Amino acid sequence: MTDNRKSAIAAAIILIGFGIAAFMMPRIMLALGDYSTVAAGVVAVGFVAAFFLVFWLRARAQNRRD
Repeated sequence: MTDNRKSAIAAAIILIGFGIAAFMMPRIMLALGDYSTVAAGVVAVGFVAAFFLVFWLRARAQNRRD
């Protein structure tokens, strides 16, 4: 029961963090786009990759504990 609760809290924190970053992403992309379109693209790809990477690493850590 407590493991499920901890997992849900961790997932909620991660989703809220990425939600805030996604909310700010258009401003970040526009600012970087003025500097370099390639840099803006790299940041966008990195953001999406980081989202999946965080959950993949969390799943690996949970599997090692079990």
